[in-house]
Amino acid sequence: MTQPNTATEESQADIDARRASGEFVRGVSGFRGAIGADDFPPEPNRYHLYVALNCPWCHRVTLARNVLGLADSITLNVAFPSRTDADDPSGENLWQFAPDKVPAYTGHPLPECTLDTASGHNFRLVKSLYEREGSDEKSVPVLFDKQSGRIVSNESAEIVRMLNTHAAALGSHLPEHARPDLYPAALASDIDALNTLIFNTINNGAYKAGFSSDQAVYAAAFEQYFDTLNTLENRLSDGRAFLMGDAFTEVDLRLYPTLYRHDPIYYVRMKLNGARVLDYPNLWRWLCRVYAIPGVPESNSLDHCKIGYFGRSWNGTIALGPILPMGYPEAYQHPALADDV
Repeated sequence: MTQPNTATEESQADIDARRASGEFVRGVSGFRGAIGADDFPPEPNRYHLYVALNCPWCHRVTLARNVLGLADSITLNVAFPSRTDADDPSGENLWQFAPDKVPAYTGHPLPECTLDTASGHNFRLVKSLYEREGSDEKSVPVLFDKQSGRIVSNESAEIVRMLNTHAAALGSHLPEHARPDLYPAALASDIDALNTLIFNTINNGAYKAGFSSDQAVYAAAFEQYFDTLNTLENRLSDGRAFLMGDAFTEVDLRLYPTLYRHDPIYYVRMKLNGARVLDYPNLWRWLCRVYAIPGVPESNSLDHCKIGYFGRSWNGTIALGPILPMGYPEAYQHPALADDV
């Protein structure tokens, strides 16, 4: 049996029993094609991303698209952050393209939301993209080949890696000297090791805590999450700018979506109320440093995140805070806030 890549996916062993006992177990993405293979050559303006901004796995690929200078050569559609409900004729819990929907939280349509502009069919549901290929999957992100009309991949970690590998051929507007290398060969083994820790205890760990109904599973995930935050806080205490040193790499990109959500959302929604990122001075300054990278703020929206996470809670109301020391994401522009904690 092929062993899972523990930096990307978790074991599916005894999945039914584990879920029945109350554990959250993340499934495995089924589409694992690659740009650079014979069917999917790296070309500008050929590929498209379907994402939902509330989804942290999608956040990875929107970050990669922006920081690698690919926003003009890889097109993008954004789903509405709330999935379909039980009254929808196609069923519930489906990602939908609905730019005219008005969430009660904002009182106006979300400007980032779009229609499906890439498939040629103006699909209302992401699920329809999969159905064309005989699949019952329904997840985002989706990397789509507009020329062949096929899904390339729906595994976010692999999409990030291939965008980095082929950034120049895909049409990056950034010259090589100004474009980050997210996965430099000299650091590959160290990046892989830290990716594994971050995926299991932070990225997926947040979901283990927030969506598991077993108290012991939640408690273990909670402890591991904050143990890793302490480890990362100590790692940054030597004055390095990013997790691997002076350069922004894939581990920073993969950690960022979770910590971006932690204070305003996960602290409450995922029951991760042990501490805020703001309570870790080095991590807070790191978070602000990443937020200041060109293209990073435009890669996501906390409105989408709040609607998507709190909208699926038991009563559907959206938490309005934090308001102290200031609102988010504005707080991410103020690294010195950590000095006052």
